[in-house]
Amino acid sequence: MKLSDFDFDLPEDLIATRPVRPRPAARLLLVQGQTMHDRQVADLPQILRPGDRLVLNNTRVIPARLFGTRMRETADGSGRARIEATLIAPEAGGGWRVLARPLRKLAPGDRVDFGAGLTATVRSRAAEDAVLDFDLTGPAFDAALDQAGRMPLPPYIESRRPADDRDRTDYQTVFARETGAVAAPTASLHFDQALLDQLRAAGVAMTEVTLHVGAGTFLPVKVEDVKTHKMHAEWGEVTPRAANEINATRQAGGRVIAVGTTALRLVESAARSGRVEPWRGETDIFIYPGFRFHAVDGLMTNFHLPKSTLLMLVSALMGQETIRSVYDHAVAARYRFFSYGDASLLLP
Repeated sequence: MKLSDFDFDLPEDLIATRPVRPRPAARLLLVQGQTMHDRQVADLPQILRPGDRLVLNNTRVIPARLFGTRMRETADGSGRARIEATLIAPEAGGGWRVLARPLRKLAPGDRVDFGAGLTATVRSRAAEDAVLDFDLTGPAFDAALDQAGRMPLPPYIESRRPADDRDRTDYQTVFARETGAVAAPTASLHFDQALLDQLRAAGVAMTEVTLHVGAGTFLPVKVEDVKTHKMHAEWGEVTPRAANEINATRQAGGRVIAVGTTALRLVESAARSGRVEPWRGETDIFIYPGFRFHAVDGLMTNFHLPKSTLLMLVSALMGQETIRSVYDHAVAARYRFFSYGDASLLLP
């Protein structure tokens, strides 16, 4: 199984830089076994069946992109430098691991002022990242970060335009509750409250789980033998209630459909025994063809990058040949790709 097996040609003009509005107006490629139908997300109440259950990731994205000034005491007055930092994971003792540019301009002991009262001291610097200790903690830190930070858009959007105030709404799900993600569970961005209400009225149940999506979700696969790829770890939780709801749906003959690869990875992490168990911790589960699914019967997800672990995941669910056909159709039919793009509903 080679990395090149998961490559495809994608015209750059199909990469979405803004979502459609209203959210459910996005296109939906319905894939049932070998058949495909062009629909809209708004059609979900007619597509899904009473007794089905959607699994939603309720993580909340923080405005993790910061721009600040390094302030270092120097004899010649050259201690100031512009620094860009993206929070990627909390550290023990109140610190945050960050990706910083230019990283070489940070050294332990440096002070960085990000504005809005948000300042930090560099605890350490490694080859690829640094750890910052912020002066504020708790609600005070959250309030200052909300003022100083920008939404951490994916690189393929950020390279085309900077984040703005509109992204604070667009890049957040309507059911976001648990703060901690630095990337959105993007399949969930297609739902608004009206659609959720319509689905419940149609007899579709919903279960919330939490997986704090990390910046590692955008890391490329660099090895040709995909089985040797090391996945990033992300923190998640499946509560006893969530586990019971999912298991009860399957026992009753309903379908469990994960909304997004993050929700799928989490519940499959909790189901290695053959059924979903309450679970809490970090998961680095890597799903590629040959994986045996125990928790889900389907997946709603956006269209993913070539050579990505997410493309490998959908290939594991549907089969590589089917996914090749799905992506060929999506390109030919000019579906919009990636985080702000259109969606697919994959039902093996």
